[in-house]
Amino acid sequence: MELIGTIPENLINFVLVTLFSLLIGLSQRRIHSLTNAAGYTFGTDRTFTFIGIFGFILYLLGGQMPYLFMGGGLVLAMVMGISYYYHIRDFKDFGTTTIFVAMITYCLGPLVLTQPQWMVLLIVVTVLIFTELKETFATISQKFDRYEFITLAKFLIIAGVILPIVPDRPIVMGLSLTPYKIWQAVVVISSISYISYLLKKFVFPDSGIMVTGMLGGLYSSTTTTVIIARREKEGQAGEGGQAVSAIMMANGMMYLRILILSFLFMPSIATSLAIPFLALFIICGILSKISYKNGKSNSDSLSDNQNIQNNKNPLEFKTALLFGLLFVIFGMITNYVMKSYGNSGITSLAFVVGITDIDPFLLNLLQGTGGIAESTIALAIINATTSNNLLKMIYATTLCSKVIRKSLFIDFSILIITGALLSILCYLL
Repeated sequence: MELIGTIPENLINFVLVTLFSLLIGLSQRRIHSLTNAAGYTFGTDRTFTFIGIFGFILYLLGGQMPYLFMGGGLVLAMVMGISYYYHIRDFKDFGTTTIFVAMITYCLGPLVLTQPQWMVLLIVVTVLIFTELKETFATISQKFDRYEFITLAKFLIIAGVILPIVPDRPIVMGLSLTPYKIWQAVVVISSISYISYLLKKFVFPDSGIMVTGMLGGLYSSTTTTVIIARREKEGQAGEGGQAVSAIMMANGMMYLRILILSFLFMPSIATSLAIPFLALFIICGILSKISYKNGKSNSDSLSDNQNIQNNKNPLEFKTALLFGLLFVIFGMITNYVMKSYGNSGITSLAFVVGITDIDPFLLNLLQGTGGIAESTIALAIINATTSNNLLKMIYATTLCSKVIRKSLFIDFSILIITGALLSILCYLL
């Protein structure tokens, strides 16, 4: 440590600038050799190293008067401009990435001398990653249709424009619901749906039925259960055992989704639910694995145009507004039941809510809009998921073929009984 302390600071800075510049130059040389070996390039790894050292020297010599560094940048820009002109003339290539990378390399000297090391490292790593991901970005861009950017704009409007400007004041006397809390719930659910959609379309576009079930469960376990059961009957969702496996995995993801929501809104509730919900998730995983082993492996995917979400983006303003409306309705119902029947009324209401969309009800509880005790909230969430599993069992066994009806009934019964036992245990404790 003492030896390191004796090394001049500028020597360390010079080594860093040289090393970072060389790394960027090596990256540019590799890309050029792979994509345009016979063509023209602005410079090699040594060129970029010298550009970084050039900027370092001029910034040191300029001191508090950075005219030398500015003049050197102007000279470098002129040289690159001449190079770019001949590049276009001889090769008809209008790419400018190398030029901007060279300018960033020129600025490494001042960055190392004036900025924290983490900032310099972040810039260098970003340059290296983005230059290496050229083909990846090209592949991704081909998957985008004209609606993708519109969808992204919708999400940014929902999360970044509307949410910050809505007021955080109660809209109904005696009820702690505020426009901000309502829209915050919409943003959270929309975010989960959007992430699930992006994963399905861009990361796992040709995934098998198991991955489809997992991602669909992250979006909506009820919708996933209904669609897989219906398509299993039509012969479009793999063999029977695989369909049951995917449905169980989708329902396992429901517990993870609720845990995520709990950690976001009320971490103390998430702590209470962690063990029972993780246990239920493991049970779903075991049931899924058992069913998968019983299924055949020669038809392990949904049709490309028949996945859970049909490649239709879930971010629709009508859906968001409907969710917000349900959130308000459930908030008013929850508040009324709490005032009229107390904690027992809330836990009973959870069973009724389970036959509908449980997310608005759960988010009302997790936002603490009704002043309900945490133990009651945890019990109500367990009751709602148990009731929702009963609804999904009815849907699945009604819509599927006779081949898997018994398996689905047994698997859902296990989840329902386990949920009921956890509810009793939670109530007694």
